[in-house]
Amino acid sequence: MNTPAPERLEGATHMGAVTLLVGDLDGMTRFYRDVITLEVIAAEGDTVTLGRAGAPVVILRHEPALRHAAPGSAGLFHTAILFESQTALAAALYSLARHAPQTFTGSADHLVSQAFYATDPEGNGIELYWDRDRAEWSWTHGQVEMDTLFLDPNTFVREHLTDDAAQGATAGDPASVGHVHLSVGDVETARAFYVDALGFDITASLGSSALFVSAGGYHHHMAMNVWNSRGAGPRMPALGLGRVDLALPSADGLGELGERLRRSGIRTIDDGRTVSFTDPWENALHASVA
Repeated sequence: MNTPAPERLEGATHMGAVTLLVGDLDGMTRFYRDVITLEVIAAEGDTVTLGRAGAPVVILRHEPALRHAAPGSAGLFHTAILFESQTALAAALYSLARHAPQTFTGSADHLVSQAFYATDPEGNGIELYWDRDRAEWSWTHGQVEMDTLFLDPNTFVREHLTDDAAQGATAGDPASVGHVHLSVGDVETARAFYVDALGFDITASLGSSALFVSAGGYHHHMAMNVWNSRGAGPRMPALGLGRVDLALPSADGLGELGERLRRSGIRTIDDGRTVSFTDPWENALHASVA
């Protein structure tokens, strides 16, 4: 007798790297290295991998034949890079202010985190953030309390940037993709895919405009909104999001994920080590064991 696969992702699931398809590989590499303060981990042919402490965060793949997507398309809303300390985050924010202040788009205290926003030279959204301790998060009826409160970036830098950090002392400190936020055509379809089929848990919902999901009680590993893309259909090949990686803690969990997706009628490519698939808007996802 076959035992049905568990319906949820394993609690230790987290995000892997985000792959971006780019038109100017050299320019985008300089931006993520010199402005966002990531390190080049590998560079081979048309692909550059950047990250921190040896862990990939952003993978840039040169696709010069592609063009930007039309306004209102589904795709990437932002890649959220999580820094382990406020000092390292302040150093990245200081670098942004020094080298590319025109790319800064805003900041917010979300109760669970402190976040700063920017847009890279090819229009991809970026969030740079630090999490408060989980003991400080509040949950009501199974949903985490988040808000968008004023956060002054200049005050944050003054309070947390040290002289050593300003000189690059935190450049090797760990950082990772904390969450990925997508633009989608509608929230109900996103819920059916990311919650019912993929196995994330809902952590916050803004009616028909946005959905936040996670594994293991994190505030959110992924989010989907229609703020710029309501009604969008499947994506056509374009610059921007290439792939979102998911890191699962065990081979059993990866196998269970593949089984859940196939049971939901979602086409997968499964080689026993990775499971690749696309969401209803042709956003590519790739799951593997961390």
